[in-house]
Amino acid sequence: MKNNVVEKGKSYEVHIADIGHNGEGIGRVEGFTVFVQGGVPGDDLRIKIELVKKNYAVGKIIKLVNPSPNRITPVCPIADTCGGCQTQHISYQEQLHLKTNTVKANIERIGKLEDVLIHDTIGMEEPARYRNKAQFPVGRLDNQAVIGFYKKGTHEIVNTSSCYIQHEVNDRIVAVLRRYMDQYNVSAFDDETGMGFIRHILTKVGFTTGEIMVVLITNGRKIPYLRELIQELIKEIPEIKSIVQNINMKKTNRVLGDECITLFGEDKIVDYIGDLKFHISALSFFQVNPMQTKVLYEKALEYAGLTGEETVFDVYCGIGTISLFLAQKAKKVYGIEIIDAAIEDARENARINGIENTEFYVGKAEEVVPRLYKQGITADVVVVDPPRKGCEEEVLDTIVKMNPKRVVYVSCNPSTLARDLKYLDERGYKTIEVQPVDMFPHTTHVEAIVLMTYCGSGEKK
Repeated sequence: MKNNVVEKGKSYEVHIADIGHNGEGIGRVEGFTVFVQGGVPGDDLRIKIELVKKNYAVGKIIKLVNPSPNRITPVCPIADTCGGCQTQHISYQEQLHLKTNTVKANIERIGKLEDVLIHDTIGMEEPARYRNKAQFPVGRLDNQAVIGFYKKGTHEIVNTSSCYIQHEVNDRIVAVLRRYMDQYNVSAFDDETGMGFIRHILTKVGFTTGEIMVVLITNGRKIPYLRELIQELIKEIPEIKSIVQNINMKKTNRVLGDECITLFGEDKIVDYIGDLKFHISALSFFQVNPMQTKVLYEKALEYAGLTGEETVFDVYCGIGTISLFLAQKAKKVYGIEIIDAAIEDARENARINGIENTEFYVGKAEEVVPRLYKQGITADVVVVDPPRKGCEEEVLDTIVKMNPKRVVYVSCNPSTLARDLKYLDERGYKTIEVQPVDMFPHTTHVEAIVLMTYCGSGEKK
């Protein structure tokens, strides 16, 4: 495709001014947008155009004409191919600066909000080996097992011997499973044919307890040479407390199936956030960065402003992590979550922590929240922590009708966050402050927590 500014196959000089959703540098040639994989804001580059569309082009770096002062050499030798990290080639302080700017830009552009206090992103002292959960796709190449992460933009697996952002124990687990698959000629699942046995390896680590769970996700039931595999795993990694088989025999992009079988040890492992104890199962959602999760939840508690007299709704509560933090300072907390297993875990986690002022409901938030409101159950404070798509309008509408004094919004997607803040802003809620938190160093993802207070439609602006 031809265009008046750039042509495929030709080279141009470009200055990188910003960064895109997937970590690509953004520059312009005579005002025309060009995305450059590996570009860092501040770079002057010579690039070759590889793809031209109506409104943008994609270029490849030929030469670093004048590198950005924020460009660094990645610690990981496969950072440029592996899709796990997008920004290892950018200094950590600049990563934090870019995340703050992303939140600001979305709140101003999409949310149309002004006079909002947006704090600098809270980063980590040591932004490495922070993930307590790893999910490794499994494949075969040249008759050898390949275990790692997907190559950027593809389903091709990059073989990984060590990962800079995962807990160190994963390196040993992957090595054992690679040897097992090669020694016993165990097949790997093929997305295209739907054939093959092992689909993914999932690991979970209790950062404070050291307990480890290994989950084998399989396209069938009978695991070949199971006894030998278990013996080798527990010999090499004695910290393992749980080995679980998850069965997923559907042709689907979903990683986990619904059925779990405990092969060794316990059904769950234990970890703590602050003083609170949590049981984590194979199907549980638990924040992947426990150090930053504590920072995030303490900020949620601060924004909630609880005195001990409040009724709180925790919408999209997962296994009850935020709910239990809030329950320590609230009169009553109602948690709502769509996943049955998560609600079972939430109730169990309340029990093991001796917390009795919580009540958990399973169902769609857009159905359960309006139903509770119609039953006369209302909240003084509402906390929402939705998936990337943000809150359903029925949830936001019920919050407005319920008229809580405070809304605390925890978000993993700045654009849907800004959209929802705008909705609430137009109905009497003022966004007071926003605190971005870096839960995922070396990626473009940013978590943000927001405090909104009700000021009435006549009092705004």
